[in-house]
Amino acid sequence: MNVRLIAGYLGGRIIDAPGRRSTHAMSERIRNAMFNSIGDEIRGARVLDAFAGSGSVGFEALSRGASEVVFIEKDRIAAKIIANNAKVLDVDKNTTVVKTTVNNWLDTTTTDDFDIIFADPPYHDPQLSTATKLMGLLKPTALMVLSHPGRGEVSPRTGVVVVDNRSYGSANLTYFRRER
Repeated sequence: MNVRLIAGYLGGRIIDAPGRRSTHAMSERIRNAMFNSIGDEIRGARVLDAFAGSGSVGFEALSRGASEVVFIEKDRIAAKIIANNAKVLDVDKNTTVVKTTVNNWLDTTTTDDFDIIFADPPYHDPQLSTATKLMGLLKPTALMVLSHPGRGEVSPRTGVVVVDNRSYGSANLTYFRRER
């Protein structure tokens, strides 16, 4: 399976993606709408791509000017494909690929300085409590975008507010911002 990067300096490039049911690539339409809504906030950002799957969201962030992306993916094959894509795109110096579950990584990480977090957990297992934990890694005024099924709102943790909700068919994006 292949995924096309949409815009930025890598726009039009094709990356490999796992052709498995355990991962799903966010559609071009949703990725484009999401990044257009973020605008220039991506430039120079330190980004976390949690539940990375194909890595398309993180690579799109790099293409649009993010300085660094940390990919968290539990699937061994998907993590290997992400690492290989980083080399092929010549962005491996700006990426870190961690092969573990997001929850396990959260239990061991000491970092809390992300400018933007993208969380796209599997729709059959949305792991909303893990998504709420991720909010603790945001810098003050930083942004998190959560992709989830259904229209229900996800409760943010203390000090984080919902700033936007958008629906694209069965996919929903909720935007959270950490307060100062």
